[in-house]
Parts: sequence; C-alpha cells; structure tokens
Amino acid sequence: MKQNVYDNPNFFKNYTALRESGINANDFIEQPAIKSLILCLKGKSVLDLGCGDGHFSKYCIENGAKNVVGVDISKNMIERAKKLNQDDNIEFMCLPMEDMGLTNQKFDLIISSLSIHYIEDYSAMIQKINELLKSSGEFIFSTEHPIATARKGSNHWIKTEDGNKSHWALDNYQEEGIRVHNWFVDDSVVIYHRTVATLINTLIEHGFSLDKIIEPQSTLAGIEKMPDLINESRSPSFIIIKSKKQNNI
Repeated sequence: MKQNVYDNPNFFKNYTALRESGINANDFIEQPAIKSLILCLKGKSVLDLGCGDGHFSKYCIENGAKNVVGVDISKNMIERAKKLNQDDNIEFMCLPMEDMGLTNQKFDLIISSLSIHYIEDYSAMIQKINELLKSSGEFIFSTEHPIATARKGSNHWIKTEDGNKSHWALDNYQEEGIRVHNWFVDDSVVIYHRTVATLINTLIEHGFSLDKIIEPQSTLAGIEKMPDLINESRSPSFIIIKSKKQNNI
C-alpha cells in the first residue's frame, strides 16, 4: 500500500507547523545523527528518497553536492520543496519512491530520512536502491526504531503511581507488519514494523556492506528545549544505518 498522508490537509498543516517550529525530535535527534554519517558531499550526485519539503536536498547542495534529485509521493510536499529550494542543481519529482524507475543517471549517495518505514516491500526497495547506485555508492537512511514500532496498539511508557516513567512497554517485536498510528489524524498513519535483523540482513542480501549504525540520543540543546528527550537514553526513537554497495554487485 502506497501511503500519502502528507496530502491530508490537517496532517500537512500540523506537520508543517511542527517542522517550522524547530522544536521537534527531527531537529534534535534524527537530523544531527544522519548528517554526522555524511563525511563528504563535494562533487557527488545525490538521490533524496522521501524528500519532503526538500530541506535535506538543500543541505546537500549547500555542502558541495553536484546535483540532487528529490522524490516524494506528496504533491503538497513537492510544491513546498520547489518553493523553498529554488536551485538549478536540485530536481524535485512527485511520485512514490517505490516507483522510481531506473535512469541513465547513477548516484554516489542515496539518502532517505524517516521514509523507509512507510514502504511495504522493503526488500524490493533495497534492490532498486542498489541498482540506482554507482559502484561503491552509499545508502544512508533513518527509520523509526523497531523498539518504538514493535508494540501493536499504542506505544507508551508504563508509569508509576506518581506519574513518573517506569519503563517502555515492548511487545510484539517479532511480529513484523503493519502498525497504525494516530499522528495529527486518527488511525490514518500506516507504518511497517521490521526487526533490526530484517533491516540489516536485507541490506546484506542485496549486496550492501554495513559501515555504521547509530541509535542516536538528543543533543543537549534538544534536552534543554524538550526535557522529555532525555528518555532517548532509555528507549531510542530512531535508528540510522549507513551502508555501501559492494563493487562486485
């Protein structure tokens, strides 16, 4: 199932406001972590899968990338990306990233920020990414941590009688598949839970070697602005994986 919740007016309005506020887990946890894995962008061609409003595409160009192609299923997001990032070296395309066809261009780097968990057929997506990369090209992506997505129903902290967080409720970890979340809209956000083993082994099966895995915590600035983020040390929200296409594949 190809999901396009970002074109829901209420979702788009609230999500955009959250990102514009600068007070969110993306800016304090996920973005610093994924950027730390990109060691050099100078002269590279980049494919940004699930590019959203293009903020990461812009970051790549500002840090030396030769050109960036940003792909997203959401018409609202692509229109916003084009408005915010008017650069001749960035091309934005409105289509599901699963439908990204093979092109004459091969990429040095493919990045995907918090989009892979929306993909139903993870294996097919990884194979396509391999085919779109140059030899020794890199694939870096972030996704919701399997600890955060595992439990069917509401993921939540178990609290003590006085309201303090005792521990995170983890269940259904090995039961991969659909999870439905209420995020800005009721029962409309569908993600796919996968174990850490599936995330990693699928990469290996499709010709990637692993470079680094990060389970990030918040920056100090994030904890100052959002004190609850200190609990990332107890139960991480995200996992970021850096991999490389093997030369013989």
